[in-house]
Amino acid sequence: MSDVRTEAPPEQGWAERYAVPAREAYRRTLVDLARSDPRIFCVDSDMGGLETLFGEEFPAQYVNVGIAEANLLGVCAGLAHSGLRPYANTIASFAAARACEQLKVDVAGNNLPVRVVVTHAGLSAGHYGPTHHALEDIAIVRTLPHMTVVVPCDAAETEAVVRATTDLPGPLYVRLGRGATPLVNEGPYDFRLGEARLLREGENVTLVATGPYPVVMALEAAELLARQGYSARVLNMHTIKPLDTVALGRAARETGGIVTVEDHVRVGGLGAAVCETVAEDHPCPVRRIGVPDGYLDHVADERQLLEYAGVHPQSIAAAALSIARGRE
Repeated sequence: MSDVRTEAPPEQGWAERYAVPAREAYRRTLVDLARSDPRIFCVDSDMGGLETLFGEEFPAQYVNVGIAEANLLGVCAGLAHSGLRPYANTIASFAAARACEQLKVDVAGNNLPVRVVVTHAGLSAGHYGPTHHALEDIAIVRTLPHMTVVVPCDAAETEAVVRATTDLPGPLYVRLGRGATPLVNEGPYDFRLGEARLLREGENVTLVATGPYPVVMALEAAELLARQGYSARVLNMHTIKPLDTVALGRAARETGGIVTVEDHVRVGGLGAAVCETVAEDHPCPVRRIGVPDGYLDHVADERQLLEYAGVHPQSIAAAALSIARGRE
C-alpha cells in the first residue's frame, strides 16, 4: 500500500498548519500537487473558493460544471479515460445519491482514476437540517467495484491521503466534513493507505473508529474506561475499503471484542464492514455505535447532533464495558 510521511514545513508549526477544516487542507494540497503534475484537473460543481484558489493559478486545469453532479462525474470519467487525473469536488450526499448512477457506471464500472472528494459528510452540515445529512454514503460507495474509500480523521491526515493516492490506479472516494475539527495527530507520522493506525494500546476491548469526531470520541471513551480499570485499544480505521483485516483479526484474537464508532448510520458503514470481516475469519462480540435509522429533525452542530443521536464517549464506553465484563 502507498504511504507518505506527513510533516509541517519548517517555517510553520504543526498546529498552525493543521488546525483548519479538512477541506482547506485538501484544497491547498491539491494546488501544491498540480504545480508539478499537469495531469491533475480540478473539476468543480460550484463549491465556492476553488475558482480562485485553483482556477486562477491553473486555468487550463480547472473546469466548473456548475450544480450538475451527474455531469461532474461524467466529465471526470472522460478526463481520466484520456490519461488525466481529475478531482471531482462536490457534497457527499450529492455524489453518493444524486449522481450514484454515474459514479457506478462511468467511474467505478470502468475502473478509472477519478478522485471523488466530498465535503459536508455525515452530520457536519447539521445546521442545514436533515436534507443535508450524508449518513448513507459509505454504505453506497463501498459496494462499488474497484472503489477505494477513505475517511481522514483530521486535516493532517487529509493532506496525507491526498498525497498518498496521487497515482492510485483506480477510483477513490475521500469523505470530508465541513468545519474545523480537533487535531487527532499532534505531530509527524507515517500514513499508510489501507492500514489502520493504532492510537492507543489496550487488551480488554478494541475501539475502531472512522472520521474526526468518532476518533476523538473513541479516545475520550478509552480514558473513561481507564478510570474504571479497563484497557481499550483504539484504532483509527481511516481506510474503509480496502479494510485492514489484519488489524481487525488481531483485535478479535487479542481483546475481548470490538466497538465501532462512526458518523454514519449503523447499516452498511464501518460497523457493518467490521462485522462482515470478523464473522468470516475471527468471530467475536461487536457493538456498533452509529446513527440510528430515521431522520434527525434536529438542528445543531456536528458533535451536538452526534451526541443527540447516541454517538458519544459514554455510549462507546458502555458498549465496551458490556463486552469486557461479559468476558470476566
